[in-house]
Amino acid sequence: MSKRKQRREDFDFAAGEVLLIDKPYEWTSFDVVNKVRYAVKVKKVGHAGTLDPLATGLLILCTGKMTKQIQYIQAEEKEYVGQMVIGETRPSVDMETEVDSTTDYSHITEEDVRKLLPEFTGLIQQIPPAHSAVKVGGKRAYNAAREGKEIKIDPREVEIKELEILHIDFPTIDFRMVCSKGTYVRSFVRDFGEKLGVGAYMSGLRRTRIGEHKLTDAYALDKFIEMIKQEQ
Repeated sequence: MSKRKQRREDFDFAAGEVLLIDKPYEWTSFDVVNKVRYAVKVKKVGHAGTLDPLATGLLILCTGKMTKQIQYIQAEEKEYVGQMVIGETRPSVDMETEVDSTTDYSHITEEDVRKLLPEFTGLIQQIPPAHSAVKVGGKRAYNAAREGKEIKIDPREVEIKELEILHIDFPTIDFRMVCSKGTYVRSFVRDFGEKLGVGAYMSGLRRTRIGEHKLTDAYALDKFIEMIKQEQ
């Protein structure tokens, strides 16, 4: 999809389109799919890689025959900018749940943060968060987590190709990451906080790129829906 397409008549949703959408905060990826499906009036609409409700940014939707491309888009590397807060933990490792532990972080320095980056760059073993959509025994992990049940999730190998600190204003750390399919940024934040010895949770996340598809080329969801409805 290109921003050159400014009218509904420029699209052929039944034949197939790849749509770049800026997912709003607190929307699930399926909420966006359903909203777009209703607007474009095509049944065959799917997303190429989910985003957590509390994350924003690039969500790629495919319609019609372009849904065959979903598996290929999903396999491409992802880029995120995120923010973590150190010295506190939350069960979900994001803002979904309340703080459950607090640790003094006053001894942590910027050097302590930056010297950990090599440990989290390259091929690493990572355990997905309990509050995630990963399946354990055929069931979504987050269902068990929200019921307070303990579950065992096996580690998986992922690749963090690029990792940089953008800004530090303790207890907040802003970062940028380029990673492979299957990487959980919340797991990175959780593990990073543990390595610092003070814990951490993710206070914000925005996906900025999937492969060659960039957030700067995406439509705000409300603007896209408005454009489509105006042409009906």
